[in-house]
Amino acid sequence: MPKEMTVAGVTVDPVTKSPIVVLRDRESGNVVPIWIGILEANAIALALEGMEMPRPMTHDLLKSILDTTGSRLQSIEIAEIRDNTFFALLHIEGAGGIHRIDARPSDAIAIALRCGAPILVSEKVIEQSSIPASLGTEGGEKDKWSELLEKMDPEQFSKYKM
Repeated sequence: MPKEMTVAGVTVDPVTKSPIVVLRDRESGNVVPIWIGILEANAIALALEGMEMPRPMTHDLLKSILDTTGSRLQSIEIAEIRDNTFFALLHIEGAGGIHRIDARPSDAIAIALRCGAPILVSEKVIEQSSIPASLGTEGGEKDKWSELLEKMDPEQFSKYKM
């Protein structure tokens, strides 16, 4: 059964300088870091900050298409990891029922944030990639994630791709 998570934030891998979106389990506080591209990190950060661009970006466009066609993003699911690559699904309710559409996790998260849809992570992905909350520290969010990343095994960096 997939578990609902929230986006704790976007940070940067101190080794590769690549952006990482950090998903957090509300109950346990454990996190799932996913390495993403810079453009996707920007799209997620804009959604987290509630900023709207003067013209629709790709994720905004997809939301508009869903709204205009009477479809609804039920949820997104980070469904699996294959060959160190995360795979996600969009669960869209529309004409003909529920459709499961393959997506990159970063795009799925950016769309979910815009649509207010739940972000789910499969148990298998949690088992393979979650980091216990106990690695975090007290204090500000930014300091917490910096320390969390510093405590991670260096082999975990660049282990996963979009």
